[in-house]
Amino acid sequence: MRITAITPHVMAAGAPGETSWSAKGMSSAGSRCWCFVRVDTDEGVHGIGEGSGWPLVVAAAIADLAQVLIGEDARDIDRLWHRMFVAQMGHGQTGVIGAGAIGAIDMALWDLNAKALCVPVWRMLGGKFRDRIRAYAHASSVETARTAVAQGFTALKAGNVVDAVDKIAALREALGPKIDLAVDLHGPPWMTAADAIRTARRLEPFDLLFLEEPVPPEDVDGLRRVRAATTLPLAAGERGAMLWGYRTLITEGLVDIVQPDTGRVGGITQLRKIAALAEAHFVQVAPHSGTLGPVAEFAAIHFLASIPNGLIHERFLKDWDGRERVITESLVIEDGHVVVPDRPGLGTDLNLDEIARHPAGPNIASGNERYLASYEAGTSEERVYVQPRRGRAAFFGDR
Repeated sequence: MRITAITPHVMAAGAPGETSWSAKGMSSAGSRCWCFVRVDTDEGVHGIGEGSGWPLVVAAAIADLAQVLIGEDARDIDRLWHRMFVAQMGHGQTGVIGAGAIGAIDMALWDLNAKALCVPVWRMLGGKFRDRIRAYAHASSVETARTAVAQGFTALKAGNVVDAVDKIAALREALGPKIDLAVDLHGPPWMTAADAIRTARRLEPFDLLFLEEPVPPEDVDGLRRVRAATTLPLAAGERGAMLWGYRTLITEGLVDIVQPDTGRVGGITQLRKIAALAEAHFVQVAPHSGTLGPVAEFAAIHFLASIPNGLIHERFLKDWDGRERVITESLVIEDGHVVVPDRPGLGTDLNLDEIARHPAGPNIASGNERYLASYEAGTSEERVYVQPRRGRAAFFGDR
């Protein structure tokens, strides 16, 4: 079964209505793009995948990588992964862009091989541990939280570096102790380790499911300080790439939950290896979803079904209305869980006509209102990466 074509398809996608950071959702201007890929073979079987990291750039990388795979046997998934990795080695450490391109093609190879065998991807991954995957929804407001709980969700995530404690206090009071709550503190602006520790300690009484990305991913020493200072379970890793990007987090015990992004980590091949390393160190896996499109979500569900240490799946309670139109089959949501598909391959295909109706636009978050509002008053134009909380006595006091 030889590869005959590898074609990227990039599109603009609308913003979700609400995120963990803001009840207003993402900026109305938007910067959200999805990059899909289709891999065709000489036996008429094709597969689809999705790559993130920087979708417009990833699409160009996919087209470039195609030349080293045309004519290769599509069944040699791991060998082809290494072929792509070596091919881009001369460009240096390409991070999530290189991993996003490799990962999109890798995902498509898993899909087409499972289709060729008439089995779902989870069967090729060794079978499944569970028929449904527990999910958590983003809820930055009590109203959305109550809607999610009414739909069967038993876990929610809120965030922001400014008012996360107030949000969680309001959610806990409204929902009681039986709903799991998580907090995301990612930037910009990111917190310093000292401020993250103070925030973590204020959040400890709420018994969080996890505290996500309390410091920048580059600040590994800061994460060590946070780890030593709080009893909360820590989660991180959505901005990492490939197995080596998770080695320190997992082997040093810096996190309880690792969060590889299905579209930018390097494909299902890398997800399997990261999960195995995490299992060996008693770390759970909760893939990042965020701005990803529907194909990567299908891959996440097959992956979570197949590993023993799969914790939970991330999704928006209500995403952009066009999300379901770009695929032929949708995931089934039941009582806050995602039903694991049993159709061959990933269980869906691309609607290329619908994708073509949404040409890609800007692909950078240059002025996202939810982030600008999180800077200290009068400093948003500075666009600093890390910003200490000023007026600390007032900020961290009882408000």
